[in-house]
Amino acid sequence: FLADIGDFAAMNEVYARRFGHHRPARSTIQAGALPRRCRVEIECIARRGT
Repeated sequence: FLADIGDFAAMNEVYARRFGHHRPARSTIQAGALPRRCRVEIECIARRGT
């Protein structure tokens, strides 16, 4: 979630540097009011092996 969708290009650059060519699936939306005046909120689902 982005507080300002205008930050999308900058977020994409950081995402690409962090994950390289093996990027997890994602969706990005603009959220009007994130908690504590955050500019980015990340939600993830993880699976832990047994």
